[in-house]
Amino acid sequence: MSDTESVVGPVPSEPVSVQAAVRDADSSPLVRIRSLLPGLARAEQRVAKVVLEDPAHVARRSITEVALAANTSETTVTRFCKAVGVGGYPQLRIALAADTARTEARSTRNLGGEIGPEDDLAAVIGKVSFADARAVEETADQLDIATLERVIAAVAGAGRVDVYGVGASAFVAADLQQKLHRIGRVCFAWSDTHIMLTSAAVLSPGDVAIGVSHTGATTDTVEALRVAREHGAVTIAVTNFPRSPITEVADHVLTTAARETTFRSGATASRIAQLTVIDCLFIGVAQRHMDASVNALDATRDAVGSHRLGVRPDGRRRPRETGK
Repeated sequence: MSDTESVVGPVPSEPVSVQAAVRDADSSPLVRIRSLLPGLARAEQRVAKVVLEDPAHVARRSITEVALAANTSETTVTRFCKAVGVGGYPQLRIALAADTARTEARSTRNLGGEIGPEDDLAAVIGKVSFADARAVEETADQLDIATLERVIAAVAGAGRVDVYGVGASAFVAADLQQKLHRIGRVCFAWSDTHIMLTSAAVLSPGDVAIGVSHTGATTDTVEALRVAREHGAVTIAVTNFPRSPITEVADHVLTTAARETTFRSGATASRIAQLTVIDCLFIGVAQRHMDASVNALDATRDAVGSHRLGVRPDGRRRPRETGK
């Protein structure tokens, strides 16, 4: 069973800070379009697909040409622009042109993501590594720092943290649980539906529940987060889609930016994007308790030290340690 997910923060309805405005200007409009695509009207989705298929070409086309390509009206194109937060078609063209320039400056190669039967192993490796690297870069570019700071504060001050995820997202939940546990935070990761629900039911104010779901539509995870919220816990969603069902039961939403392609649905690029968010969250929490975190990491490293072979990574034997 595979769970497909990722993240982009919702367009704020209130004035944003200068820092947030700068980050929004630097973020890719394509990331935002992909994340909002499932929630758009059908005609607007056709416009989105035209834009995503060749953004550089759309940046040079008139609104009439785009409407014809999407088999819709100019009014729908304008409505699409407003739905994805760019105001109007002139602003969309400017944003696409700027994004194309940034992409070309960042990398001279465009490997694409679709893997076909004619691709040799070298091409497969190139496409997979390129897509994974882009998932990390685009997730970092669009990650809402203000929201992340609030999430870090909530987790750092929580009496208990429960993390929910199924399928591929269960591995991400387990990774966060292991990281927080190593620095002495009380954290549990659950992937069984019944245990997720019973765990959520015993949470209380001061606790935190985190739901990891690429699509944001995984019933088990959404339901567990809803129950946790009903019992007073602070709820956090890690998802790729800011208008997905899980965001309706979350106090805070952290979004990823992963593009799934052939053979990749919900299991690879999305997981790497989620782990990027999880690592940022973990480091932020560890910073809040720096001395205790360092001491805990030292203690856990010593505890498992005797279960490692006494050789270096290069094969040479380690010198005998006479002290800590």
